[in-house]
Amino acid sequence: MTVGRMESAALFDAGKKGRGLRATKELSAGIVVFSESSFSAVVFDSLAMQVCHSCFRRQAKLHRCAQCKFAHYCDRTCQTACWDEHKQECGAIKKAGKAPSENIRLAARVLWRMHKDTGIVSDSQLVSVDQLEDHVADLSQEDLKKLQTDVHSFLEYWSCGRKQHSVDYISHIFGIIKCNGFTLSDQRGLQAVGVGLFPNLCLVNHDCWPNCTVILNHGNPVLLCPRIELRALRKIAEGEELTVSYVDYLNLSADRQKKLKERFHFECTCEHCSQHINDDLMAAAADSEGAKPSADKVKEVTSFSKERLEKIERSRIKGDYHEVLKLCHECLEKQENVLADTHLCKLQVLSVASEVLSYMKVFSEAADYARRMVEGYMKLYHPNNAQLGMAIMRAGVTHWHAGQIEVGHGLICKAYGILMVTHGPNHAITRDLETMRTQTEMELKMFKQNESVYHTMREAALKK
Repeated sequence: MTVGRMESAALFDAGKKGRGLRATKELSAGIVVFSESSFSAVVFDSLAMQVCHSCFRRQAKLHRCAQCKFAHYCDRTCQTACWDEHKQECGAIKKAGKAPSENIRLAARVLWRMHKDTGIVSDSQLVSVDQLEDHVADLSQEDLKKLQTDVHSFLEYWSCGRKQHSVDYISHIFGIIKCNGFTLSDQRGLQAVGVGLFPNLCLVNHDCWPNCTVILNHGNPVLLCPRIELRALRKIAEGEELTVSYVDYLNLSADRQKKLKERFHFECTCEHCSQHINDDLMAAAADSEGAKPSADKVKEVTSFSKERLEKIERSRIKGDYHEVLKLCHECLEKQENVLADTHLCKLQVLSVASEVLSYMKVFSEAADYARRMVEGYMKLYHPNNAQLGMAIMRAGVTHWHAGQIEVGHGLICKAYGILMVTHGPNHAITRDLETMRTQTEMELKMFKQNESVYHTMREAALKK
């Protein structure tokens, strides 16, 4: 049952996919189709003392709630704005003696808000929260055991004085969160910091090559609660279904389908999966002057690369960056003339190598790897993909730091064009890019006027 309406989107029967949203008018690239505040949201346990529990911004110094000593806020403004949602949580944490896991906290916040406001909190909300899909019946035995553990922990946390719910209903809420929870990022969009429930967003179906993207926009300081924006990636016709991608596109179609089946319980039949589009590039062999390696050689090096990538990740977690680089170099040497630069294994190694070298301030080598990585990404990703834009931005900054100002400025401008569509002009990352674009444009003019003076000034600045 539809209970609200939006200006640019409407609920419809999407056949085998169930409910979906479609455009009620023609939409252009970059336009905000709709924005939505969270019904409920929580900060991850691991970041509880580093991220504001109201606006979800990362801050160096946060103020702790004096009552529960768990929630942290930027200032009194954020704490006051969050009090309605935190009030009952605060009492429950005090009574329990400690805060439960983020899943338990989110389920409790959802139910507290449903008691207070019912499942509908705005005129534009299309369905009640408890009408969202839970897929509990589709869970594996392992996931069912985890669900039962969560329900048991929830019942211990949910104090006796409050309205009681059946185990089935609580399981239903946990199922909704598992299937529909949206990961929240910090103000720069660089780190996942929490999870929230956005009822209208939950109605947008998946496509591996979508026409929309979702971002969390912290750009408006007046909005102190998490607010997502659904933005059009291209021109969308009136009546066309609105879609987003639930998984990273940089996976073979069979792997994307497997992930979607395991996490969201449906078979993806989008065009890119059905026709295996770009699978050939993602597993491509190198073509060195027309001579291609044998299929067995490609298989051998792919297997070697996957094994090395696991070791690279373990070394990176330990912070042993010299070992990471050693493994990356070994891997890239083995991949040379065997795997193409669009092969997923090579792209992963190039990404790690450029990131670690940038961290170690070896910018020239980092820039070379970043360039090759971006060239591969551009052959695979949708031209307005947010991850592509972020990768191009990082490559641009790396080239800039390497003193390659012409390439750096060009990449930063390209990234800015993509993120204007995916993030919009008010997002912090777009504003940062605008500042970088202005700075590199000024430096590029100086470089073209007198190259030696530019490099002298740059070296002097780096020594400070």
